[in-house]
Parts: sequence; C-alpha cells; structure tokens
Amino acid sequence: MRIKITETALRDAHQSLIATRMRIDDMLPIIEKMDKVGYHSLECWGGATFDSCLRFLNEDPWERLRKIRAKVKNTKLQMLLRGQNLLGYKHYSDDVVQYFVQKAIANGIDIIRIFDALNDPRNLEVAMKATKKEGGHAQGAVCYTISPFHDPEQFVKDAKGLVEAGADSICIKDMAGLLTPYKAYDLVKALKENIKVPIQLHTHYTSGEASMTYLKAIEAGCDIVDCAISPLSMGTSQPATESIVAALKDTPYDTNYDLKLLSEVANYFLPLRQEYLNSGLLDTKVLGVDINTLLYQVPGGMLSNLVSQLKQAGKSEKLHEVLNEVPQVRKDLGYPPLVTPTSQIVGTQAVINVITGERYKMVPKETKALVRGEYGKTPAPISDEIAKLIIGDEERITCRPADMLEPELDKIRNGMKDYIEQDEDILSYALFPAVAKKFFEFRKAQKYKIDPDMVDYENNVHPI
Repeated sequence: MRIKITETALRDAHQSLIATRMRIDDMLPIIEKMDKVGYHSLECWGGATFDSCLRFLNEDPWERLRKIRAKVKNTKLQMLLRGQNLLGYKHYSDDVVQYFVQKAIANGIDIIRIFDALNDPRNLEVAMKATKKEGGHAQGAVCYTISPFHDPEQFVKDAKGLVEAGADSICIKDMAGLLTPYKAYDLVKALKENIKVPIQLHTHYTSGEASMTYLKAIEAGCDIVDCAISPLSMGTSQPATESIVAALKDTPYDTNYDLKLLSEVANYFLPLRQEYLNSGLLDTKVLGVDINTLLYQVPGGMLSNLVSQLKQAGKSEKLHEVLNEVPQVRKDLGYPPLVTPTSQIVGTQAVINVITGERYKMVPKETKALVRGEYGKTPAPISDEIAKLIIGDEERITCRPADMLEPELDKIRNGMKDYIEQDEDILSYALFPAVAKKFFEFRKAQKYKIDPDMVDYENNVHPI
C-alpha cells in the first residue's frame, strides 16, 4: 500500500516553529517545484495563517490563497478549519460558516480538515455539509488526547459519527504530540476495522516520538501522514518529509517520491531557516525534545504560555504546582482535549487556582462559558457540584451552541460596506473586526500611495 504525505511547510510547520510568520513572497519561488513531488496535498491555509496574515504581515489571506492556487496545478490544496469557530475564537452563525466554506473552495481549497476542540460533532456539521455542497473534500478530525474517558473505543465512536455525517476521510489530530507508537498502532487498527474511509495521522515531534509513531501507524493501515520538509521539521513541527520517504523506500509502503527533488525543495528552505534563526523568530528551544509533553500531557505551546503567565505574576516558582493542577482542572471541566481554545481555558484556570490558593475562587468568563456549554458538549459530563462552584445557579446549554445565534452575514456586510473591495473582505471582518479594519486601511493607503504614518487607524482618519 503506497503511503501518501501531506506537506505542512506552507502552514503548520511555520505556525509551529516561527509563530506563523512566513510571508507569501518566501513561498512562491519554490511552490511549483513542490507541486511536482506528488504529495497527497499541500497544507497551505487555515489555522493561524489567516489571523497572522492580517495582524502581522499586512497580507490579504485570500490573495495569498489565490497566488498559491495559481502556481499549484497538480496537487490538492488543504486547509485547517475549527468547525463552527472557523478560523476565529468563538462560534459564528451558520450563514457565516457556509459563506466562508463557499469562498475558501472558490478561491482554491480542495480539502478542508474540520475539527472541534471538544470533539463535539454538532460543531462540525454545518462546515462539513457546506464543504460537500461546494464539491470539496470534507476531512473530519478527531482530536487525540489522554484521559480516563478517552480510549480507542471512544475515538472509534467519534470517527464513526463523523463518517455518518459525511466525512470523506478521518484525521487523527494529535496536536500535542502525545500519541506514542504502539498506541498509534492500536488506534489506527481499531479505526480501520470500523470505518471504510481513508485514515490520516497528524502529530508533532515535541515529545520525540513522531517518526516512530508514523511507522507503527503505517503498519496498522494508516493511509496518509503529515510531514514537513526538513528545514522546517522536528521540534514542535512534524517529522521530516525526506526522512519518512527514505524510511519507506523499497518497502510495500514506498511513497515513490523523488528524494533528489525533495532535496532541492529542502535546499530552498535552508537559508530561510537561517534567516528565521538570525531574526529570533525561530527559537532553538522549540527544536528540541520536551519530555514534559508526555509527563504532564501539556502541549508545548501551552507549556510556554503557562511559564509566561507565571512570570508576569512574579510566581515562576509555582510552575510545578500549576502542572499538577492542570489535570485536576481538566477532570473538573469534563476532560477537554488541550487545543485552542480549551488549552488556554484550562491553563489559565490552573494558574489562577494556584496563585489564589483556592480552586475556582476566581473564574474567567471563558471558563464559565465552557461550563455553561457555550463551546459545546464536553467529552465527559461536568458534575453539578463543579458547575455550581463556577456558574452558580445559571442555566446550562444543552443544544448545539450555534442554534442560539441569529444569522449575521447581512449585518456584518452592512457594518463594513465602506471597506469592501472583494466579497471575501466581509469574512475577514467577520472573524477579526479590529484587525481586518486596520488591514483595510493599510491596503487603501498602499493603493493610493499614501504614507502609512499619515493614517490614523484608531479613529478611521485617512487623507483620501
């Protein structure tokens, strides 16, 4: 069985290593060569790239996608979508989700990997249906995590639900690098015995297990794995593409990819990697193995966040206590997988519990929203005792959270009509209103050759 590879260099690799700061001008010169490799897909959009384009790079994410599509003739383009959250950090109304998916596919996306932080299938339904309606490939993702509630049977149940809802393939999304080789073998084997669509595995090298995990998953029947070209691989990124290709060469799993061609692709990215190191965007800390990932089941990004929060509070010495508190908070909150936004919610609450010396004495609005059910149904139920401690006698939501949202597309369009240069601008504004507005002003200044220093973004004043 020939194994296929999704190349992550244009999205998750640089999101994981350099905070999603790779510019489109750094990508374009090598894309046509990447298109010749024969990859299953190029992951090039979604995740944090949309936000980063607007917020940090002064790039239009839609134009980025169109430029990539123009150069990629043979390979499918893939993106990551947070279900009802799209690429933002809250639930959006169904009409916004449907319009976003429509425009993503119209601008060049072929495969949409759709996940939900709680593995609540209700939060994937609308995006998956919209993907199918537009002729795209809907990949349902199951977020991998470890807890007394999560076992292969539960993940199989989650995956079967996604297939029944229309998923064309299933991705095991191991965002924290927690999946070890023999657990991967058992999980993939269980999935292959129960569902008939292709299985893809996504993991990170954070704990040092990823390449071994891929080999065992492949032996169990995994069809596709996510890899990154070597200069952007390892550490908090994915295993190196060339290494996996070489490991499978002359076996029944041979990818048939040309290692010389891959070497040429790698040689292009090598000087870029050095630039990122020199600029400080690439910190050598993210390139090593962090065994704390397995000890505390905390993703690398979440760990650095906890360290930062404690440092700001002048309580750095409390890190060990916080790491011990995270599993307790996670248990109290129904064992959510630790991925955006639940990793931030659990981590922040653990820090507050330790610093105040009392559990749930102070509770951020995000924790309350999770307990109320505003993010969806948690994997395990939250006890009435914990719920009362956090939200008192407030009523909990049992319906799909987006059912409580009115259609909002027309309202958004009317609220920013002065900025519209393309239909897609409505969606940029819907997801990140303040950031998009600032970008639209920058774009206008560039268009009319105006000195950006003359534009007052805050008060929407510009000399046009």
